[in-house]
Amino acid sequence: MRILHLDAGREMRGGQWQVLRLIEGLAGTGVESTLLARPGSPLATAVRARGWRVVPLGFAQAAVLARRHDLVHAHDASSHTLATFAGGVPLLVARRVAFPIRSRWKYASARHYLAVSEFVKRVLMAGGVAEPKISVVYDGVPMLEPSAGNRVLALANFDDLQKGAPVAMEGARLAGVELLLTQNLERDLPQAAAFVYITHAEGLGSAALLAMSAGVPVIASRVGGLPEVVRDRETGLLVENSPAAVAAAIVELARDPEFSRRLGQAARRAVVENFTVNHMVRRTMEVYQKVLS
Repeated sequence: MRILHLDAGREMRGGQWQVLRLIEGLAGTGVESTLLARPGSPLATAVRARGWRVVPLGFAQAAVLARRHDLVHAHDASSHTLATFAGGVPLLVARRVAFPIRSRWKYASARHYLAVSEFVKRVLMAGGVAEPKISVVYDGVPMLEPSAGNRVLALANFDDLQKGAPVAMEGARLAGVELLLTQNLERDLPQAAAFVYITHAEGLGSAALLAMSAGVPVIASRVGGLPEVVRDRETGLLVENSPAAVAAAIVELARDPEFSRRLGQAARRAVVENFTVNHMVRRTMEVYQKVLS
């Protein structure tokens, strides 16, 4: 099987990490992947460093290469548009975001959709995509070593209006704790006793999953697909997007270390059972075979 992957991302965010992990996992099953990505992007650099084929993203390249592969897998909205006009072999589109569909014409073009959560599946259906054309494939994350840290972490996402770093910061201030804002979550998770993930819209929340894999309790917004990852008071805490709610959750975890430990252990088990890279690769392969059958 030969898969042409398209990703237009300029940064290494959750979606790009999923593309990298998918290509790596597919290689282990004998699938041949080619990536079309922006020259010099972190994803292109990482994929090329691992010895896989990378081609500069563009219409001409997509149109030519599509016909040399069995299936095109577009991983974001921009590459979905490009692949739609390039034509060729069956098109599979990953949908990770929670906002409503704006172009029903474009979303009629793909053979099948991979929704990152049941929530995103419902968004696609509300936008006119037929349910049989949608498969839910959750993100997959590596299993990290359990954290023994004592810091409260949050993502430093001030450039993204959907993320809630200012709310997390104010919540930590009200709780009387110092908040470590991280731009490299995997690197900093060994320092974490809790991870605060506040957002105004979320397809799933791969950063929350990564923290959970390290046994770190997650305080997350009750929005989008996050409740499919963080089960309130079972594998983490779901809160409203207010500093007071964030502060209350931080204080509760700090005052009850045994409760915090139980949440972290249950979170890690949830990742093992449902959200590993192997789970994600296997489910994606099942969809590939379905589309090509």
